[in-house]
Amino acid sequence: MKIITAYSIKKNIDENIEELRKNIGDCKSKFILFFASSNFEPEAVGKKMKDFFPDAEIAGCTTSGEIVSGKVLTDSIVAMAFDSSAVADIKIEVVENIKQNNDENVRKAFASFASYYKIPPQDMDYKKFVGLILIDGLSGAEEKIIDKIGDLTNVIFIGGSAGDDLKFKSTNVFANGKTYSNAAVLILMKPGLKFSFIKTQSFKALSAKLIATKVVEENREVIEFNNKTAKTAYAEALGISTDKAENFFMSNPVGLLIDNEPYVRSPQRFNDGSMVFYCNVLKDMELSLLQSTDIINDTANAIEKKTQEYGKIAGIINFHCILRTLELNNKGIAGKYGKIFSDIPTIGFSTYGEQFLGHINQTSTMLFFY
Repeated sequence: MKIITAYSIKKNIDENIEELRKNIGDCKSKFILFFASSNFEPEAVGKKMKDFFPDAEIAGCTTSGEIVSGKVLTDSIVAMAFDSSAVADIKIEVVENIKQNNDENVRKAFASFASYYKIPPQDMDYKKFVGLILIDGLSGAEEKIIDKIGDLTNVIFIGGSAGDDLKFKSTNVFANGKTYSNAAVLILMKPGLKFSFIKTQSFKALSAKLIATKVVEENREVIEFNNKTAKTAYAEALGISTDKAENFFMSNPVGLLIDNEPYVRSPQRFNDGSMVFYCNVLKDMELSLLQSTDIINDTANAIEKKTQEYGKIAGIINFHCILRTLELNNKGIAGKYGKIFSDIPTIGFSTYGEQFLGHINQTSTMLFFY
């Protein structure tokens, strides 16, 4: 069994991917997942990854920072190669035009999965199959796509929204030599290894509650919390003046509590008195004000707990919110975060949102193999 990680910080794209190929070596890769800085030309990245690894299934996306075993990087490409004993079978589908026509195109993708595996998606064993989703991080379509996937299968799809190094101009996903925007790459795998998930958000719920009493869902905008302007209600929950409230977005987002575990909704900005979020807040949703905790300890403890439960971890794919990366950078501890994964083959990237039983923010969602 082989899961191998590689990275390169070379600026020349041919030299970069050649270094990846050299470090992956004779893995006889069945599947290669990669995450690339948007500062490389996207069309070239997509094509050359397939040119350099012609016999493997290839998928990836652009990022706002990269993670590889022991390191948190920028301006790099990181890759994880799986041989046929690690991934027994795989099918990659691209869903295009996700802003306009996501329902029909997601159905077509799952019809293709059904044809390939000879099993209806609704009958697939969620303990034997797992899905990855990489999606245009500026599409605003994440909720609709992940909800539609949930309608079609019990297989868990986990993933991230592509980034563009905080330029917020264009994000891309890649599949088998081609580069896409306004699209999602869906990867349905039958791993040769057992697998499970880690979700760590490093927040605790405070007592203050905010009920979304007026929203514009398509804009991810809350007009009112608790029948007051969202800005006023949020500031009151914090016990501060409204002119200071925006400074607390990163440390005090809000979250939907499910079994006492927060699913974070991160504020993006105020729009006069309303609040625009990075993911949807539905009308009448009750949210708890959150307080940030210790990302380093929370992550290390989560991985240690899974190691004790499942044994040695063979590989991790980490979808890590850009807001967490910014917090780590602001505190000067990004290197400490990377070292948590030093002894585990790991790749990941700083996302514009995470997908795991929904679309969420300020979270690390991880698929791990054991």
